[in-house]
Amino acid sequence: MLKKIALACACALMLLATMPARAADKVVLMLNWYVYGEHAPFYLGKERGFFAAEGIDLDIQEGKGSGVVAQAVAAGSVPFGYIDVPTMMRLAVKGAPVIATGVLVQVSPMSVMGFTDKNIRTPDQIKGKTVAVSPGDSLSQIWPLFLKKTGLKESDFTTVSGDATTKLNAVINGRADLLLGYVMDQSMKIKDATGKSVTPIKFADYGIDMVSSGIVTNTAVLKDNPDLVRRFMRAATKSVEVAEKEPAAAAQSILTANPKGGKIDTLTEGFQLTIPLYRLPGAHNRPFLVTDKLMKESVDLLVEYGGLEAAAKDKLSSFYTNAYLPDQAPTN
Repeated sequence: MLKKIALACACALMLLATMPARAADKVVLMLNWYVYGEHAPFYLGKERGFFAAEGIDLDIQEGKGSGVVAQAVAAGSVPFGYIDVPTMMRLAVKGAPVIATGVLVQVSPMSVMGFTDKNIRTPDQIKGKTVAVSPGDSLSQIWPLFLKKTGLKESDFTTVSGDATTKLNAVINGRADLLLGYVMDQSMKIKDATGKSVTPIKFADYGIDMVSSGIVTNTAVLKDNPDLVRRFMRAATKSVEVAEKEPAAAAQSILTANPKGGKIDTLTEGFQLTIPLYRLPGAHNRPFLVTDKLMKESVDLLVEYGGLEAAAKDKLSSFYTNAYLPDQAPTN
């Protein structure tokens, strides 16, 4: 009898060994922009096999703006995007089938920044200076709130306008003292171009609480393949947690995948500047978990200053979900 059982077990093992392994799901993650330090965790996660371990063959693609990527996700052209969540909400409130399945950057990276050697470190020191802005972008929409919070008036400084590249060049070439930008993005672009350090005055330090980047998907993906979303968010969470502990390796993974993706020093510094933005001060939640309170505050702020339709306040729960994240409880 024992011999028969052993033979049956052996046959079963042989059968399993000859069965083809389940093919990994080919999944595209489209980034908000051309690669920079903020994106390092996804490259590290792919390099270390965290996505493959979840049965995901990940293809990371660069994007050309959060608005464009949000539209691609809404159209079903790509299953996942890593983009500015407020931009996604502006589409979702109009009926676009998009939702955030994890909000990674929960402290606003918005800032006004200039060369460190200009010694502009407080709002009061902006007076008499020239600030470069891009009219209509997210930063310029929130800028009036920063002025209100800090007691500044537009008459206190000179404003010059231009697109994203013109804005950068204005500071690089000395035609402006400061520009509106993100602490881990434009500051590193300026440093790459000039070799000079940049000091940001962060909006968040003056009471502006608003979510930023996160993972978004199409609501049809949630309905038709919820297991894929869970596996993706599990791998993404692990990728971020490991990258936080190994920022240099995370930055290097970008260059391993894309040798023209930047310079190792500024990729590393840019990612290190991103890590403190993952959680509100005093919070200890795992990556991507966002509280209802922060989302409500973000929507309220965006309705007042960021061009978000007032109807968004009644649709708050449709903009995000924590249900597909690894098990954890909110900490604040």
